[in-house]
Amino acid sequence: MVVPRGALNFSTSDSPVLILTANTSSRAGLAPEEPPTLSRAGHTVVAVFLGLIFVLGFLNNLLVLVIFAKFEAVRTPINLILLNISASDMLVCVFGTPFSFAASLRGRWLIGHQGCKWYGFANSLFGIVSLVSLSLLSYERYVTVLRSTKADVRDYRKAWLCIAGSWLYSLVWTLPPFLGWSSYGPEGPGTTCSVQWHLRSLSNVSYVVCLFVFCLLLPLMLMVFCYSKILIAIRGVAKINLTTAQRRENHILVMVVSMVSCYLLCWMPYGIMALIATFGRANLVTPTASIVPSILAKSSTVFNPIIYILMNNQFYRCFIAFVKCGSEPQPAHTCTASHPSDDHHGNSIPLSLLPPRLPCGRLKPPPTELSTLHRDGRPLVLWAHYSP
Repeated sequence: MVVPRGALNFSTSDSPVLILTANTSSRAGLAPEEPPTLSRAGHTVVAVFLGLIFVLGFLNNLLVLVIFAKFEAVRTPINLILLNISASDMLVCVFGTPFSFAASLRGRWLIGHQGCKWYGFANSLFGIVSLVSLSLLSYERYVTVLRSTKADVRDYRKAWLCIAGSWLYSLVWTLPPFLGWSSYGPEGPGTTCSVQWHLRSLSNVSYVVCLFVFCLLLPLMLMVFCYSKILIAIRGVAKINLTTAQRRENHILVMVVSMVSCYLLCWMPYGIMALIATFGRANLVTPTASIVPSILAKSSTVFNPIIYILMNNQFYRCFIAFVKCGSEPQPAHTCTASHPSDDHHGNSIPLSLLPPRLPCGRLKPPPTELSTLHRDGRPLVLWAHYSP
C-alpha cells in the first residue's frame, strides 16, 4: 500500500513516544561514538613521516646486521645486546610501520579487528624488548667499567641470558591483554593500534600503570643510575689531568646525554599520553595529540642504530671499513687504570670506551709520565689488555 505524503502527519499523542523509543533503542545497539579523525592533509603528513621512519629505520638496522655478519671483531658478548636492539627495531620496521603507513594513506585501518590486535601486540612486544635491552646494556657497561678490569670476550652465556630475559620479560607484559587484563584496539585517529588507553575500567587502569612503571620508568631509572656511576668514575680518573681520561670523559658524556635524551624524547611522550588518556577527562587527548607520541616512539628505530651502534668504537671502525670496502680492522686495546694494591676490584677503572679514531695503544702516557700520576697519595698505573 502506498501512503500519500500528506498521510505522514502523525496526530496521535503517543506517536512521538514511539518514535523516541525507536531512536533510543536503535542507538543503544550502536558502538560508542568514534572520536573525530584527522583531515586528509593530516593523514598525508602522518604517512610521509611513517614512510621516512620505515625507510631510514630499515636501512640503519640492516646496516648494523650486515656489519655484524661481515666483521668478526664486533661479535662480542656485549655487542650481542646491541644486535638484539637492532633486531627488535628491524621487526618493528617490517611488521609494524608498513601497516600504519598504508592505513594513513587510506585514512582508515585496513586489516580488520584481529589484525589490529596482533599489530598492537607485536609493536608492544618489540618496543619493550628494545627498552629492556637498552637498560640491560647500560647495566653491562656499568659492570664492565666498575666491577672488573677486563670483560670476558669468550663468555656468551650471560649475553644470551640477557637477550632471552628481555624477550621473556616483554612477553610477560604484552600477553595479558589477550587474557583479559586490558585489551588491544585502535588508537588515535584509527590508523594505528595499541593498548586501549582510553578505557576507564579497573583492569585497564591497573594495566596501564604497571606498564608505565615496569616497562618505561624502571628501565629509565636503571639507565640513569648506571651511566651516572660510570660518569662519576670517569671524572675521578680525569682529576689526575690525563689527556686520555679527559677525552674519554667528554666522549662518554656526549654518549650518555644522547642515550638518555633519545629515550626520553622517543618514549616518555607516549607514556605520558597514555596516562593522560587513562586518568584525564574524556576526549582530552585528541587524535592529533595522540598520533605525535606514536610517531616519536616509532622514530626510535631510526635513532637507536646511530646512537648505540655508530658511537660504539668497534662498530664505528667496522662501519668505516665497510664504507671503504676495506679489510677487517685490527682490534683495539682495553686500558685499565688501577692501583697496584687494589686487587682489581672496586677502584679499578677500565678505559674501554675510548673515542673513535683514538686507539688505546697510542694514548698510553710515556714511562716518565707514569711516575708522576697519583691519586690519594698512591701511584696510578695504566694497564693495557688486548681484546680480540
